[in-house]
Amino acid sequence: MTDAARGYVRSATSWSIVLSLLMIAAGILGIILPSAVGIAVTILIAWLLIASGILHLVFAWSAGRASSVIWEVLVGLVYLAIGLYVLARPVAGLAGLTLGLGAYLFVEAILEFIQSFQLRAVPGAGWLVFDGIVSLIIAFMIWATWPSSVGWVLGTLVGVTMFVRGVSRLAISLALRRAIA
Repeated sequence: MTDAARGYVRSATSWSIVLSLLMIAAGILGIILPSAVGIAVTILIAWLLIASGILHLVFAWSAGRASSVIWEVLVGLVYLAIGLYVLARPVAGLAGLTLGLGAYLFVEAILEFIQSFQLRAVPGAGWLVFDGIVSLIIAFMIWATWPSSVGWVLGTLVGVTMFVRGVSRLAISLALRRAIA
């Protein structure tokens, strides 16, 4: 490996290490303050819905046919309305997101079971069953404790995910750095 390539990898891994540490810190905050992170995620999603609604409205004028324009405008208005509602009432939005997360995990579990059945001859397919069981358990935990779970579920899951991804990214960055040394 040339010195220029080593310098590039060193620079890239430096930024990756910094990002990893920030992700780990954000993950710890999410685990410690799940309600605040849940509200923050809800507000972020509200702004994304608003932006998507605006983009649909802008795109509507280039849709061509009148029926396409009408549908794009309607979809844009629905996105805007939901985004503004969630922004005005983030706790209600968080409750909806938490319930939606439970539904998503339930559907994901079913799909994991189906995929594990289709891939049963492949080594490691049992991990799909494990993933499906964990997703199903979490989905039922969310539903069984909803709406009291609203305050902690989303923030905790985001925190744990960020923490684990930060740790894995840090491990990969440090291993890459050791490999070029």
